[in-house]
Amino acid sequence: MSENPFVPHDFVAPTRLAADGFRLEPLGPQHNDADHAAWTSSIEHIRATPGFLERSWPPPAGMSLADNLRDLESHAHDFQARTGFTYTVLDDAGRVIGCVYIYPSHADAGVTEVRSWVCADRAELDGPLHRAVAAWLASDWPFEKLRYRSGA
Repeated sequence: MSENPFVPHDFVAPTRLAADGFRLEPLGPQHNDADHAAWTSSIEHIRATPGFLERSWPPPAGMSLADNLRDLESHAHDFQARTGFTYTVLDDAGRVIGCVYIYPSHADAGVTEVRSWVCADRAELDGPLHRAVAAWLASDWPFEKLRYRSGA
């Protein structure tokens, strides 16, 4: 085990956050079709969202459903290994409308990087999602230094 784990060994990562109009649950392979549909419908919007401007994801040309599944499996593995935490954002009807990523910074030791996106047709949720997740991170997570980039 690492000398400096991302989260303390006894920390139990939350598996749910409920807010007005949306909820979060851990992202996994079971979300593949809906996740793929959500982000591929909003590539330009996501790429213009703070936290994604300098990243290669989402790829402008998209990716196959099989490649997306591998990506989701990787996020689920990170969650299980406690090296990063990715949540799908679901609306009240259970439709995937975004994601939240919680990972250690590669550039700044001790800093937790948080990014989130919502579908272009749900852009009005950028601010509420950011506020709910920021409050949740402050109250339920063990992080001391956060950098949360969002479209809020």
